[in-house]
Amino acid sequence: MTAPIELSHWINGERRDTGKLESLNPSDTREIVALAPNGGVAEVDEAVAAASAAFDGWANASPEVRSDVLDRAGSLLMERRETVGRLLSREEGKTLAEGIGETARAARILKYFAGEALRLHGQNLASTRPGVEIQTYRQPVGVYGLITPWNFPIAIPAWKAAPALAFGNTVVMKAASHTPATAEALVAILHEAGLPKGVLNLVIGGGRVGQAIVDHKDVAGVSFTGSQGVGAGVAACAVARQARVQLEMGGKNPLIVLDDADLDRAVAIALDGSFFATGQRCTASSRLIVQDGIHDRFVAALAEKVAALRVGHALDPQTQVGPAVSEDQRETSYRYIDIAASEGGRLVTGGERLNLEAPGWYVQPTLIADTDPAMRINTEEVFGPVASTLRVKDYEQALEVANGGEFGLSAGIITQSLKHARDFQRRAKAGMTMVNLATAGVDYHVPFGGTKASSYGQREQGFAAADFFTLTKTSYSAA
Repeated sequence: MTAPIELSHWINGERRDTGKLESLNPSDTREIVALAPNGGVAEVDEAVAAASAAFDGWANASPEVRSDVLDRAGSLLMERRETVGRLLSREEGKTLAEGIGETARAARILKYFAGEALRLHGQNLASTRPGVEIQTYRQPVGVYGLITPWNFPIAIPAWKAAPALAFGNTVVMKAASHTPATAEALVAILHEAGLPKGVLNLVIGGGRVGQAIVDHKDVAGVSFTGSQGVGAGVAACAVARQARVQLEMGGKNPLIVLDDADLDRAVAIALDGSFFATGQRCTASSRLIVQDGIHDRFVAALAEKVAALRVGHALDPQTQVGPAVSEDQRETSYRYIDIAASEGGRLVTGGERLNLEAPGWYVQPTLIADTDPAMRINTEEVFGPVASTLRVKDYEQALEVANGGEFGLSAGIITQSLKHARDFQRRAKAGMTMVNLATAGVDYHVPFGGTKASSYGQREQGFAAADFFTLTKTSYSAA
């Protein structure tokens, strides 16, 4: 086995401290991937001070300087995507193909925002008063705190940090506790690309690091991705001191399958959206809402595909579904499977404990049928390779079921009806809609976010990122 990586905080452009907190390989828990420090309030205070000191120089630098750093970092990360992707897979449990793919996506995010650094624009407007001109333009805000999750341990840190940096802000980032090595790899590459000292700081640690960032008086804005419960606390603390806040808090995403759907295509889409990436995607298709006429054939065909999925070590090229990221996450999946069965759900396939050659946090992909909308399996986020099916009589009932619940991130429909597809796009209560596509899988250059309890604040990614990471100033002038 490979020796553990010694991780450090990054504060004011320098590696600081090492530690003994173990980051284990979820595919083989005998392997320690990294040893990480356990930061707290003191490290956050130092990081915020460094970011504050670096703000004026970075904010007033030519946008070409910021663009060049992000572009170089994107190129370096793309060149090393196999090495970094392998680290990601060892630490998070995604298959190697998924780990490399996510790393490439992060590289493209960096390059996209390298371009956006040069494209910030304003407006020239006529005043109602003769001889007066009005201009609007965007300015950086200050120090941003970024609290990132483990399920996309390099893509989400990239899509939060890249726009913050591109538009002239400085950053203090908290790495997810399960995946600190992947986050540190990204930060190291950005510094190698020429990022000045103090512009991007990384503090590794548990919840106290996140709380210290949220509470810090000199942090102008907080971007958080994680659970509803934690997100609500982040919002309350940030708003109390009038800091900007942006939250992404998961989903319980519906996929409607109508009678006119192509069966093979519907099964392939559901399999992808529900089970790949071990179901650990906030956009996963966790509720499969199927019309009467196709329901039984769909469930039987999907169950066959689910049962055939190969679960195994993330680095095994034959593996299709890797392990859960942690023991707690594995147990959460099995607990919800038991709850669904106790509430009347029918276990079609899966649900058994797996004992593979290597000790890991594996979950057998599971399909549960004959559920109703009120069951907990359909109202609470499992975040594992577990999907439930709900039978409906027609499109209107399907839409009603899809729009139920507290979440509203992504929603999909599989149909050959243009009428139903267009109606769904208008009426689905979700921030993103998918027609004949999996609910999971979004591009890096367009806005990302949901409705209801899934999101709060401005959208992430794409052109929408400027709304959160810049301040619009309106300037009047007279001759």
